[in-house]
Amino acid sequence: MRKNAVIQALIAAGLLASAPLVNAASTLVFCSEGSPAGFDPGQYTTGTDFDASAETVFNRLTQFERGGTAVIPGLAEKWEVSTDGKRYTFHLRPGVKFHTTEYFKPTRTFNADDVLFTFQRMLDKNHPFRKAYPTEFPYFTDMGMDANIAKVEKVDDLRVQFSLNQVDAAFIQNLAMSFASIQSAEYAEQLLKAGKAADINQKPVGTGPFVFKRYQKDAQIRFSANKDYWIPDEVKVDNLIFAINTDASVRMQKLKAGECQVTLFPRPADLEALKKDPKLNMPSQPGFNLGYIAYNVTHKPFDQLEVRQALDMAVNKQAIIGAVYQGAGQLAVNGMPPTQWSYDETIKDPAYNPAKAKVLLQQAGLAEGTEITLWAMPVQRPYNPNAKLMAEMLQADWAKIGIKAKIVSYEWGEYIKRAKGGEHDAMLIGWSGDNGDPDNWLGTLYGCDAVAGNNFSKWCDPLYDKLIKEAKATSEQAKRIELYKQAQHILKERVPITPIAHSTVYQPMRKNVQDFKISPFALNAFYGVSLGK
Repeated sequence: MRKNAVIQALIAAGLLASAPLVNAASTLVFCSEGSPAGFDPGQYTTGTDFDASAETVFNRLTQFERGGTAVIPGLAEKWEVSTDGKRYTFHLRPGVKFHTTEYFKPTRTFNADDVLFTFQRMLDKNHPFRKAYPTEFPYFTDMGMDANIAKVEKVDDLRVQFSLNQVDAAFIQNLAMSFASIQSAEYAEQLLKAGKAADINQKPVGTGPFVFKRYQKDAQIRFSANKDYWIPDEVKVDNLIFAINTDASVRMQKLKAGECQVTLFPRPADLEALKKDPKLNMPSQPGFNLGYIAYNVTHKPFDQLEVRQALDMAVNKQAIIGAVYQGAGQLAVNGMPPTQWSYDETIKDPAYNPAKAKVLLQQAGLAEGTEITLWAMPVQRPYNPNAKLMAEMLQADWAKIGIKAKIVSYEWGEYIKRAKGGEHDAMLIGWSGDNGDPDNWLGTLYGCDAVAGNNFSKWCDPLYDKLIKEAKATSEQAKRIELYKQAQHILKERVPITPIAHSTVYQPMRKNVQDFKISPFALNAFYGVSLGK
């Protein structure tokens, strides 16, 4: 038996659970932070889900360059846009193969039918597959794509045409996002006939750099290299393993011991020690992210502006940034980071003022000792390295103005699901931009179309919504900037959220990891990555 095969057999048997894997040159182990809710990218909105599916198993018509925000061809080699900006014709890449797995053997290569299946399932609630496996597509609807895509048509096997109801200035960028990953229509038909449509979310099939092998919740996900990947020499490891652990200190111990080669979200307190380790690299970059508090305006007393204003000005942001981010965070004032074009620098925070906050609560008629729930994430995210500590500090801040906050948490997938259902009062959440366009913040997080999805405040302001929709439908950037700035002022005045911080992103890895790129969108991709000695 070959050396690598022996190592892989031992890994599979669990006999190398605590032994270094750096000698297994063809196996890259990624210490990830949480279990994905599933493997159908269209259903989800978090990086945990996308890392395990969209970035490994799937491709999209367009894609972002690795480590950057520029859009480049993906499964579409090229595209044309009509003069009115409402019709996009995509020329599909010929000869791309879907994965062959234990549960699916494709009989043809990728073509227009796969694009039609992918988007028609999201567009049509009466689509046969969607009726067999009822689900929602929150990103697709949050961005209003369900309303704006009038039709998707097959021109021929290698050409597809999208017709829009109105101009969408970010349409090409949107199609490069994880939720738009292309599914196999042939595989879907097989599942439909077998009465197993839900398997599309547990046994994924794509055209991406890695082939799904198996998943053990809260333990590991295993992938193998796609030897038929359409980009020659782009997949440089034979096996990819996600070793799942929600504890940052355990992840760092495993990295130091060589049990994994790449990890994420180190605790700020661990940064200096990691930087000094001679066996590790610690690349970093300013985070294109935002950690914030979302107030559920459909719950009393958060339906009152004075209450939201009071809670907002009672938050000691500087203390939180010092304790939670420990030098790796910048004060957030606005609903998106200052590196996003159209950011309005004239917007300022109200001063930290517990005394004034107390007066506002009295004016709103709130009794001393009013109880609320404050939800805290169970996992680290790029925008929040320690949600538990942040929640405890907020609990103390709000106690000073007579508000009793009970801290609540759930497993990550359940946390997001329940929050989208509106069960929370106030919650800690955040966002890492994922297409470089302002709408990805101002529309996806705070727009009316996103109330059932990523708009965790459930806030819908008609004037704000009118401004962001007009901006999205305008191709002239100067006009878009003007509209987005007006919208940002309304967002600040109405206080559906309290922005806390933008964090610096650190990506610890072993020194033998070659050509890993930090994504501005807080995703982790392993194609193009290799392991040296």
